[in-house]
Amino acid sequence: MTEARLPSPVNPLAPLRLTSFSHGGGCGCKIAPGVLSQILRNSAGGLIPPELMVGIETADDAAVYRLNDTQALIATTDFFMPIVDDPYEFGRIAATNAISDVYAMGGRPIMALALVAMPVDKLPLEAIGSIVRGGQDVCRAAGIPIAGGHTIDSVEPIYGLVVMGLVDPSRVKRNAAARAGDVLVLGKPIGVGVLSAALKKDQLPDAGYRQLIDCTTRLNTPGIALAALDGVHALTDVTGFGLAGHTLELARGAGLAARIEWSKVPLLEGVAALAAEGFVTGASGRNWAGYGAEVALAPGLAPTAQALLSDPQTSGGLLVSCAPEAVGAVLKIFNDEGFAAAAVIGRMEAGEPGLGVQP
Repeated sequence: MTEARLPSPVNPLAPLRLTSFSHGGGCGCKIAPGVLSQILRNSAGGLIPPELMVGIETADDAAVYRLNDTQALIATTDFFMPIVDDPYEFGRIAATNAISDVYAMGGRPIMALALVAMPVDKLPLEAIGSIVRGGQDVCRAAGIPIAGGHTIDSVEPIYGLVVMGLVDPSRVKRNAAARAGDVLVLGKPIGVGVLSAALKKDQLPDAGYRQLIDCTTRLNTPGIALAALDGVHALTDVTGFGLAGHTLELARGAGLAARIEWSKVPLLEGVAALAAEGFVTGASGRNWAGYGAEVALAPGLAPTAQALLSDPQTSGGLLVSCAPEAVGAVLKIFNDEGFAAAAVIGRMEAGEPGLGVQP
């Protein structure tokens, strides 16, 4: 994305363009994967107590700390700049995205803390209040309180949550436990980054905007039931690094090769056409620059496949690696909880870690 200049104080008679206050939006704000790996290269040498079940080793969705034989604490945080102009919807999207990491570990969220950084001299206080209210409403839907938080005056608007959850230690679902022969199931369609790029250029139809809001505010609640299935071996959510990036994390963590059948990947309606018209985020290109060398694209793929595979997903779907005999139960859980687009998209195989994409 091109960097936007900060606007002058808001004209109360002009429509509020929340996205104009920030240089990027949603999970597209993530530091590029190649840059992030350099930053974290020497950061794993700190204290690692035996109770820490999951740390930063495999870039998993959250940290997990064993409390006792039946309980482990899940801790995560996520925050970003506006992906939409409506303050209330921005708050909802950011909160849904943050809570997703607990579900992706197979846990049940129990509490959140709000992270609020706002340009208070430029953004109306009513708008800031709407952002916070959107986050509160999502937490209420998830059955958890916002029990505290922290606020600062910032140059750009940033909102998110610290979220804590609980899980049985025997049911923790890591992103590194996939097995050869597993089937990959994706819970939500992809294309959020493309829709957000079109929105920022005022080229997103009303139907596309409704899709964007519905997809990014749908809590990934199936994660709790999925964790109870013995056939589910690995679980993650697809966010800022795109479908290709998070599938590669599964492959690297398990030391396996991942295969995706592009024709089976669910797409949000209209995103292929929008991508073909050039509505692609800058984060998509940065993602591909960071991991494209590990992805083999088969001849015959649609010209937009690369952009959509690396498209950053804000509050994206769960990606499940499960035994073939568990696929029916996995799809039933998704469908029972309203994720009708959930689909089998590929498999895990023995081989050099990497991702192959077939038509």
